[in-house]
Amino acid sequence: MNSYKVIYKTTLIAGILLQCFKGTTQQVNSDTTWWPSGWGSNDQRGAANRLGPQNVLAATQLIRTGKVYQLGREYEPEMPLPGDRPYSLQMLPTYGPFGTNQVVYNVEKICSAICQIGTQFDGLGHIGIRINGKDRYYNGFEGSKILSPTGLTKLGVQNTGIFFTRGVLLDVAGYKGADRLDPGYVITVSDIEGTLKKENIEIREGDVVLINTGHGNLWKTDKKAFLGDQPGIGIAVAKLLADKKIVMVGADNEAVEALPGEDKSKVIECHQWLVARNGIYLFENLDLKELANDKAYEFAFMYAPIKFKGATGSPGNPIAIK
Repeated sequence: MNSYKVIYKTTLIAGILLQCFKGTTQQVNSDTTWWPSGWGSNDQRGAANRLGPQNVLAATQLIRTGKVYQLGREYEPEMPLPGDRPYSLQMLPTYGPFGTNQVVYNVEKICSAICQIGTQFDGLGHIGIRINGKDRYYNGFEGSKILSPTGLTKLGVQNTGIFFTRGVLLDVAGYKGADRLDPGYVITVSDIEGTLKKENIEIREGDVVLINTGHGNLWKTDKKAFLGDQPGIGIAVAKLLADKKIVMVGADNEAVEALPGEDKSKVIECHQWLVARNGIYLFENLDLKELANDKAYEFAFMYAPIKFKGATGSPGNPIAIK
C-alpha cells in the first residue's frame, strides 16, 4: 500500500465537517468478531497456514513448458515513488586490490523505504483497524503492544514462510476488451465470474490470485497517472476471494483495490478485509503483461519474502512457471 494522499485528505475533510455539525467524535468501528483467528490466538502466519507439501506437489503438475515469468519490477530511481518514500542506490569506492592475486570488489549502499515501494508484498503487520480507540491488526494484535522503533514484535514478515502453490491470472482488462481499465474502475463480482468463465478456470483454496487491470502499462510511461486514480477490486470481490480461502491476491496497480474506491468515505477498505480480518496477503505493482499476453491463466507460483525481522512487508521478484 502507498500514500494515497488525495484519499486521506478527502476523508480528513469529511471527518472535520462531520464533527463541526455534530460536535462529537463518533466511533466508526466496534466489530471485534474477527479474532482470534481459526489458527489460534497466537498465530502470525494467517492464510499462509493453508499451504503445505500438497500445494507444492499440485503446483508442479501445472508446469508444462518450463517458461518462467518474472513478475517483479526493477527497483530504480525512475520508478513511481509515492509521497516522500525514498529510493537510492550508491556504489561505495571499489575495495582492493588485495593479495598477490590483486582481487577487487564492489559494494553498494541502498537508502530506501524498501519494504513498501516498487513491487511490494504486504505482510500482516502492515494494515490495521482502529476499534474502540485501539489499533488492531491481524488476529487482534494490539498496535501499542507490537510496535517498536526497531520493528514489529509480532506479525513481522519473517514469520510468513514460503509460497509455492497454484497461481491463477484473472485478466480482467482482457475480459473487458481493454488495454487498461478506466481510472477508478471498480472490478465487480460479475467481472470476476465472467473472466473465470472466459479463461475456463476456477479459484481454489490455497491459490494465489493475480489480477491484470492494464494499469501497469503506465509504470514508467506516466508516473503521475500511475499514482493517481486506478482500477482495482471492490469490497465485494475482496469478500468473495476471502470466502474462496485464497492465500494471496496481487495486481499490477498500486493498491490491488480500486482507488479511490466505491465508498469515498472509506480508505483502502479491501486491505483491511483481506489482510487484517482474514490474514490474506497482498502483492502490489506486479508486472503481469507477459502472463496476460501469453494467456497463461494457471501456473506454479513461487515467492519467498526477504526475512527482514519486524518488517511490515518485503520487496521481491515473484515468479510464475507455466
